[in-house]
Amino acid sequence: MADTDDTKQQEEQKKQDKKEKKEKKKKKQDEKKQEKQEATKTESDDKKSLVKRLLPVLIIAVVVVLFAGGGFTLGRLFAGSGATKSSEQDQSAQAEELIAKTSTTDSQKGWYYHLEPVIANLDVADVTRYVRASLTLEISSDMNESEGTAYLDKKKPILTNWLAVYLASLSLDDIRGEMNLKRIQSQILDAFNEKLFPDSKPKIMRVLFKEFAVQ
Repeated sequence: MADTDDTKQQEEQKKQDKKEKKEKKKKKQDEKKQEKQEATKTESDDKKSLVKRLLPVLIIAVVVVLFAGGGFTLGRLFAGSGATKSSEQDQSAQAEELIAKTSTTDSQKGWYYHLEPVIANLDVADVTRYVRASLTLEISSDMNESEGTAYLDKKKPILTNWLAVYLASLSLDDIRGEMNLKRIQSQILDAFNEKLFPDSKPKIMRVLFKEFAVQ
């Protein structure tokens, strides 16, 4: 009888051990499952948190890109408009400059006063050589033609006298070549302006040779 009781106790103990093992195994499985769920939940929460953190940055980036594109378009439009205005201003400035040049050229076109020929002996030793010079004076338009003509007629004896003396001081070498003739013109111009307009702006613009013959 005692053996039967022991056998029953052993079987019950085995059943109890098996039951405990099953419970422990189930508990471990439940713990692993719970850990896995928690890990999945943590990962999901991390992803959500990352999205939340990045979302404002993404929104700002999109806004910046949109404004940059709009700014580039507007910039091109304004640049095109500015280039057009600049081109129009350049054309206007060129037109004004052309008008100004034309006006200046017209204002510089004066009138002419003719002097009778002047004959003078050249400064040449042992040989009689003389020069015959006939001049035309180009007078500035600042001077009224009728009044200027009357004034020059009045001063003509002074001009012809000075010219005769000046030519008589020249030698053959002084009147040879283009450079010398231009120098003579310049000297006559300065002398005539000084004698005619000593206290005002020079009115004679150029001295032209109608004739300059040496014999």
